[in-house]
Amino acid sequence: MVRDPLVDDDSPDMDTVLGALHDEDCRAILAELGTPRTARELLARCEIPRSTLYRKLDQLSEATLLRERTEIRSDGSHATQYQLDFEDVVVTRTESAEIEIEIKRPARKADERLAEMWSEVGKEL
Repeated sequence: MVRDPLVDDDSPDMDTVLGALHDEDCRAILAELGTPRTARELLARCEIPRSTLYRKLDQLSEATLLRERTEIRSDGSHATQYQLDFEDVVVTRTESAEIEIEIKRPARKADERLAEMWSEVGKEL
């Protein structure tokens, strides 16, 4: 499940985020996303089986910790790249003793927003 890039306030529930951060394979994937990478590149770097990798990418997407973008190639064989979609994950205790989670996101440039919209359009075709 990929989150909607057109919606800025797409907050997942706390269990989803903490579950992804607790998962060793998810953390290995996040550690390799200093720059956007394809699933093939992540497979080579993370030593995770292919089926597991795709499940973990879905888990991270659901937690809104990464996002997908389509790399447009001149030869027509476009590739999906994954990139981090957070700067900080902050867990706090409120005055009423409840636990809250906040995901701080990087600012997106206009070209990134356009690329995300185009990627979503491609999925609809």
